[in-house]
Amino acid sequence: MAAARAGPAELGFVEAAPAWRLRSEQFPSKLYAPLPDRADAFHRGLFLFCCRAPPCCAGLRVFRNQLPRKNDFYSYEPPCEDPPPETGESVCLQLKSGAHLCRVCGCLGPKTCSRCHKAHYCSKEHQTLDWRFGHKQACTQSDYLDRTIPDHSFLFPEFEIVIETEDEITSEVVEKENESEITGSMGEAPEEELDSMAKLESKEDKIFQKFKTKIALEPEQVLRYGRGIAPIWISGENIPQEKDIPYCPCGAKRTFEFQVMPQLLNHLKADRLGRSVDWGVLAVFTCAESCRLGIGYTEEFVWKQDITNTP
Repeated sequence: MAAARAGPAELGFVEAAPAWRLRSEQFPSKLYAPLPDRADAFHRGLFLFCCRAPPCCAGLRVFRNQLPRKNDFYSYEPPCEDPPPETGESVCLQLKSGAHLCRVCGCLGPKTCSRCHKAHYCSKEHQTLDWRFGHKQACTQSDYLDRTIPDHSFLFPEFEIVIETEDEITSEVVEKENESEITGSMGEAPEEELDSMAKLESKEDKIFQKFKTKIALEPEQVLRYGRGIAPIWISGENIPQEKDIPYCPCGAKRTFEFQVMPQLLNHLKADRLGRSVDWGVLAVFTCAESCRLGIGYTEEFVWKQDITNTP
């Protein structure tokens, strides 16, 4: 791993506006992370995927894509940020060009409904699911596919993630928090007991306390971005060593770029103990050279740290 740089992280917070989609058994989270000093990475995206079922949690995958400003996919000038004028017509939700996508998960959809020939699916399983959850009744409605988004009960909710720069936590704030914790404890336990507890304080406790202190100013953060900075770990267990982070196929080391926080689980409503996806920290490491890809994607590396029984 490249040496971590100092500096504040960019924090991500959930907002209600639908701008990223968490769909089907997997959730794709797209992070737009261009490199200002790289013409070939004017557009640069990171895509994190994970199965929502616990047996497959080890199957976390992250991919990187980057393009120059002039390319065959995006306009050279940025899109207008002002909302389009209201015409009274509903927005068409179907793509008018490009590959057909599955109505359930958004993957390539080579299969077609034999009745309306308009709904596309990646598999028979997703076609059956969509049929059961509404397509059967609406199949023959001419504008149904253009005006509605499937609402399947197993899909994760959709959110926009807004980014803000982290305020630095000063040493005075940390000292004040530590003093208040000690003061509060002294009224509840004799001094000799506190001395004994202090001797037994483990590295695990210190790391978890550091995690809590770091996020104390912004407890709702769901994402931390900072290419080349150090991640914050929730536990002293299962922290990767340099040898645990594989090199990029181009031969360059990988460096930390962003992490997904456990607070996101609350928004995903992944609360079925033992039956839903779970994590303490998801730390994503990418090629330190952000090697050229053409128009393709390359797989990067994600490290999953679980939450332990930390006091």
